[in-house]
Amino acid sequence: MYAFIEGEVCEKTNGSLVLLAAGVGWQISCSMTTLQAAPAIGQTMRCYTFLSVREDAMELFGFATKEEKEMFTQLTSVSGIGPKTALGVLGSMPLRDLSLAILMGDVNALSRAPGIGKKTAQRIALELKDKITQADVSAVADSGSGSAAVLPVTDSVTEALEALTALGYSSTEARGAIAKVKDQSDRPEELIRLALRSMAGM
Repeated sequence: MYAFIEGEVCEKTNGSLVLLAAGVGWQISCSMTTLQAAPAIGQTMRCYTFLSVREDAMELFGFATKEEKEMFTQLTSVSGIGPKTALGVLGSMPLRDLSLAILMGDVNALSRAPGIGKKTAQRIALELKDKITQADVSAVADSGSGSAAVLPVTDSVTEALEALTALGYSSTEARGAIAKVKDQSDRPEELIRLALRSMAGM
């Protein structure tokens, strides 16, 4: 119904912001990512919106980028994922990290989001994996969202990432380390060894 709302930022709270547009103060629920991207109070912001209509409530959700809005709609298409849970997932990591976690089936990374257990994380990865492409990840990178390294999606890279996260490294740390050494080998065990040496400063 509303593609976006552009107006003056009047309020910023934990979980929502208020935009003044056409004489109306629009209260918009947002992820922490969008709240952090929002300008200071008194400045103008364009917020891409999604109107959720239920029997007992209407709620407006907003996003700093079209890519975040698209990810929100994909997350809410997963069985058991409501709008509030989707916002929690979006705010748990940079959008590029989230796209890569889904693309690579990184259940450990997904399950770190609030309200997301292992089974739900597996469902997200299973139901959305075919909807996320390397092109989508590149589009997020081009939009400036997130800060994680973009890696080629190969069996060797995926296996190396899974091994590093199993050792306790975060997805961001693992991807950053693999990104530094990905051109040095195409064997997962060698990528793991090189990445560990890189993180150790050797």
